[in-house]
Amino acid sequence: MPLLQSCKLQRPKYLFNGHLETVFPALFRKVILPPTAQDFVETHDGDFLEVDWHRRGNAKLVVISHGLEGNSSRSYVLGMAKQALNNGFDVLAWNYRGCGAAVNRKAIFYHSGATYDLETIVNYASPSYQEIFLIGFSLGGNLTLKYLGEKRKLDPKIKKGVAISVPLDLGGSCDKISTLAFGLYTRRFLNSLKQKIKKKSAHFQEEFPLAKFASIRTLRDFDNTFTGPLHGFFDAEEYYQINSALQFLPDIQVPALVLNAQNDPFLSPTCYPTQLAQQLDQVHFEFPIQGGHVGFMQSDPQQPFYSEARAVEFIYQDS
Repeated sequence: MPLLQSCKLQRPKYLFNGHLETVFPALFRKVILPPTAQDFVETHDGDFLEVDWHRRGNAKLVVISHGLEGNSSRSYVLGMAKQALNNGFDVLAWNYRGCGAAVNRKAIFYHSGATYDLETIVNYASPSYQEIFLIGFSLGGNLTLKYLGEKRKLDPKIKKGVAISVPLDLGGSCDKISTLAFGLYTRRFLNSLKQKIKKKSAHFQEEFPLAKFASIRTLRDFDNTFTGPLHGFFDAEEYYQINSALQFLPDIQVPALVLNAQNDPFLSPTCYPTQLAQQLDQVHFEFPIQGGHVGFMQSDPQQPFYSEARAVEFIYQDS
């Protein structure tokens, strides 16, 4: 069920391909938006999650979930938070386990299907708000859609969801980003993940044997070695199959928007399910030609990024 769009995407001329649209904002965009408060939220298993609040006394809340190796202070998170604040929403941006400033208590960290932590955040915030809207980027988009589509009783305050640059097929996207053509992205993610594992190993040596680093060359290797087994999956393939949001889309019962640019260098062809798009009433798909991965920068620097304007426009309609 397509939606009419009022905001338009017009990228800067110097960002003439998906790689530039991806890398330039990640490296050079600056958004100044200090949180009004920071908090630690206790989890069901005795761990904690760090959250940043951006409050202006509104009755409606946007919960923002970041991408792989991101955090609540990334420019794309703050840009979305600013756009939501300017349109009458409070914002909660949360950090996954291992992505905040403090070392978590448990050995597990985060993964693309860890909806138990998103549920913790929703339950924590819900008493203070009349309506809740979920926005996720990349890995956080997969997390958001899986959460909405799982066979659970959703908090009735959750009204809509938005997933931006989302790897609906985790395995296909992981393999694409791990090809030689995209080695720069893989090295950047792996370097960050390995540094995180080293910190965890100081507290949990048995779960994080550093000797296994030598065999890790791709993100699939990393998920085979650490992410899958640590979180109860046999290997990376089982982890991808169980947690890919693609299979959860038909069960989503609230309006949701999937915004994936066709030139996104991270996404496999299976992340653009055009046939499925014709079958679902609640999930709206938009596949603009341009945008890159978590990019969507506009040519007019005074304008919010297209993804920010489109997301808030979507959740604002009929809200």
